[in-house]
Formats: sequence, C-alpha cells, structure tokens
Amino acid sequence: MKGQLMALSEPKIMGIINLTADSFYDGGKIKSDRDLMTKVEKMIAEGVDILDVGAYSSRPGAEDIPMRDEWDAAMSGIDTILGHFPDTVISIDTFRATVAEGALEHGAALINDISGGDLDSRMFDVVAKASVPYIMMHMRGNPRTMSNLTDYDELVSDIIDYFNAKVAVLKSMGVNDIIIDPGFGFSKTKAQNYQLLNKLELLHMTGLPMLCGVSRKSMIFKELGITPDDALNGSTVLNMACLMKGASILRVHDVKEARETIQLYCAMKNY
Repeated sequence: MKGQLMALSEPKIMGIINLTADSFYDGGKIKSDRDLMTKVEKMIAEGVDILDVGAYSSRPGAEDIPMRDEWDAAMSGIDTILGHFPDTVISIDTFRATVAEGALEHGAALINDISGGDLDSRMFDVVAKASVPYIMMHMRGNPRTMSNLTDYDELVSDIIDYFNAKVAVLKSMGVNDIIIDPGFGFSKTKAQNYQLLNKLELLHMTGLPMLCGVSRKSMIFKELGITPDDALNGSTVLNMACLMKGASILRVHDVKEARETIQLYCAMKNY
C-alpha cells in the first residue's frame, strides 16, 4: 500500500472516517475540515494503520446518495487528510467505480467495496488497472434491500462460494492483493451474524486475509439492549473473538481500544 506491501503478520487497524450525516453511529459528527483533522489526528496518535474514508452510508435502510455528492465529500476528505498527513494510508470505502478511480487519483491506496463488485460492473476493471489492494465484502442487494435478503442454503458455505467465484474472476484479471470481509450486519440477521462469527475460521479456506468490521453494530447493541453509543465494550469483546478466529484487519470506530486488544492478543500468542 502506498507503493509498499503492508505485512499482516500482526493484525492491523482500519479506522472509520464517515463523511456522511447518515451513518448509524457517528454520522454527522464531521462538519468541517477542523472536525476531520481532529478525528484523524486522534486516530493516528492512537496507532491506526489505515483510514477508511467513506461518503456513502451503508447502514440498513440508508437512502441513496447521488454520486456527485459522494464524490465531492470523499475527494475533499482525502485531500484534507493527505494535505496534513501525506504518509497516511487511505482506503476509499465505495461501491462506485468512478468514485474509486477519483480517490486513487487523489492519493488513496486501496479500495474497500461493500458490494464485491455487484453494484458497479466496472469496479473489477478499476481494481485490475490500478493494481491496488481490494477489500471485497459479502453482501446481497444494496443497503436499502439487504435486510430482506437473508435466506441461505448454508450461511458460511454460501459466503465461501461467493468469495471463491469472485476471487477466480479477479485473479483471471491479474488482481492478487485481495482481502475478504464477511460482512457482519449486511444481509444477515442477528442470529446469522453470531453463526458466522462462530465458524469464522472456515473462511480461511479461501486462502485470503480477512477484515472484520463489528464495531458498535446492531449484533452488539441489540443483543445487549443498549445503543451504539454504549457498545464499545461489546465491540472490544467481539474484536478479540475475530482476532482469535484469524482476522488480519479490524475495522473500528475506536482505535485506542482496538490497539490494546491487538496488543493483548499478540501477548497471548507470543508469551
């Protein structure tokens, strides 16, 4: 990433930078460049490895955002971050190929696509042409329809088949730097999220590194009967579970706590 390989021998932290007012937890908190830089500075100080910049809300039932609005917010955010911290590794969180292309031109180093190429047929071409790492998430439908698309023959097997089919296409196009994201909370019921977590190690059958994003999600706050604001402790618990199941990247809102979780996980393995 940024012209160099990022070793995943020790788990990495991806910090969430939401530039939309509609996100389920921290939407609307970044109202200015000053707000953005305050958040970025804090994440960098706490040890973030990648900043995941997104300007399209993918929460269940989220309204569609026009591409021009997503483009303007994402490019402005990337320019601001890299203007102050030019060595920062930025991921563009988008399913739109045009936005991904623009973000790469503005300095993003990798693409994080919630749709695995399903919502824009050009995405795989963009990834192949740019030769950047590609994070491919499992989802059905789109944020407005995914909550109704939860019928599976066998959840984990279906997810593995989904990834294997897409990876075969990507590799035929010369794409080798692929990371899978099982998509907790996307086209899965609460029970299915926990079934997936229980068998998460089976996804290593794909032979690819895995990103997990459980931070403050409904599988935590609905199970505990709390709000996303109170779901940090639950996020830490499930982040450790993901690490123990072999996650290479944690996508989080709270970097300091994730860094401590990884430190303790590594201590458990190494002592």
